[in-house]
Order: sequence, then structure tokens, then C-alpha cells
Amino acid sequence: MVLFHVLLSLAGIVSGLVVLFAMINGRQPGGWTALFLATTILTSATGFVLPSMGFDPARVVGVISLVALAAAVVALYGFHLRGAWRGTYIGTATFALYLNCFVGVVQAFQKIPALHALAPKGSEPPFVVAQILLLGLFVILGILALRRFRVTQPPLQA
Repeated sequence: MVLFHVLLSLAGIVSGLVVLFAMINGRQPGGWTALFLATTILTSATGFVLPSMGFDPARVVGVISLVALAAAVVALYGFHLRGAWRGTYIGTATFALYLNCFVGVVQAFQKIPALHALAPKGSEPPFVVAQILLLGLFVILGILALRRFRVTQPPLQA
């Protein structure tokens, strides 16, 4: 189950980046968007069946991600990105992708020996700097998407 969860997460990150950069370039990639939303929702959902020590930080991130993804799905498929729903979709989809990448950085520092040596507790400066840079990057990308993405046609129905 862990391998399936990781593969879903990687598919969500890759497809999410395709969607985000398409929005930055003013395009609406219907198929990639559906793949991103589906794999990212499944990533968060499958995280709840992995072994844990109770309601841990990973599950908190999962709940937050699912709430953001629910808003993104409603904005896209329910309200077809009309009016303020365009910004809601861009913000929540970008935030959900960021959370997936945030967890990826956490996992990288836990699993990759060279990174783990730099931040064995996950609170040392290299880890904090990596997370701050990731957040800054997503804020910039989200702002670019918000400025450049315009709805030119109704999104494909799920």
C-alpha cells in the first residue's frame, strides 16, 4: 500500500506541475487537470490507511489537502470557474499541489541519507530553508497563474 501511495503522490505532483504551468501560460489542460485532482485526492485518502501513531501531522495535512481539493473540484466542475470561482480554483489547486510537494520534501529529508544527515530531526536550518523556498516558489507560481489564467471555454465534465 505504501508503494501505491507514493506512486499516486508522484503522479499528483507531476500532473499538478503540468496543470500549474499550463495555467501560468494561459491554458486549461482538461485531461491533466482531472488526473491531478484524482491522484491528489487519492494520495490524501490513501494516507489515512497507512500505519500511524494516531492523528499525526501527516493526517492533519491530509485533511487540509482534502478540504482544499473539495473546493477546487466544486470551483472547476460545479461552478465552471465563473467569477470568483476561478481564483478559488487556482488558489486551492495550487495549495493542494504545494502540500503534496511539502510532504515530498519532508519525506526526502527523512529517507535520503545525505539530506537526513543535514536535518536528522526535521527542524534544522537546511530543512527550514528548503520549506521556505518551496513555499515562496509556490506563492510566486500561484500569483502568476492567477494573473495569467483566464477561462476561455467551460472545463471538461468529470
